[in-house]
Amino acid sequence: MQAQRAKHNPRMGWIERWLPVILWAIAISVFSTHAFTSDDTGRFIIPLLHWLFPHASMQALEQMHFFIRKTGHFTEYFILSLLVLRGIRAGRNGIRFAWMAITLLAVGSYASLDEFHQRFVAGRTPAVGDVVLDTTGGAIALILVGLIFALSRRKRTSTQV
Repeated sequence: MQAQRAKHNPRMGWIERWLPVILWAIAISVFSTHAFTSDDTGRFIIPLLHWLFPHASMQALEQMHFFIRKTGHFTEYFILSLLVLRGIRAGRNGIRFAWMAITLLAVGSYASLDEFHQRFVAGRTPAVGDVVLDTTGGAIALILVGLIFALSRRKRTSTQV
């Protein structure tokens, strides 16, 4: 069905392209509120980790909590990158370096804006390291997309020979 739709209408509508991006950006902004400070998430995550790993020290539990939070940063922007690229491609076939560059610029800009926003949120502190981690998540998503397209193109050309 998706392939037929792309055939008949190669350009998706604006809402179909950008609503997922907007909704995901809103979700990221919600994660940047006071409700998701390290202390607040720790009230839930650390007891859960303690239940899963009853013999772990408090230091180990706090390190796992830190890792989970940083993995969240990476994952949020990995997904944002895929959604932005999808919006830019607009149902067109293939992939272009320019689309990927624009996507990475958008993701890095939003990560910077999000950290700037945290400057004004009680209990949150902006961190350049988080912008780097967020942008890295977006870049890794784009690298994987590029590899997938390259491998599928290589597979198509090798089967045509």
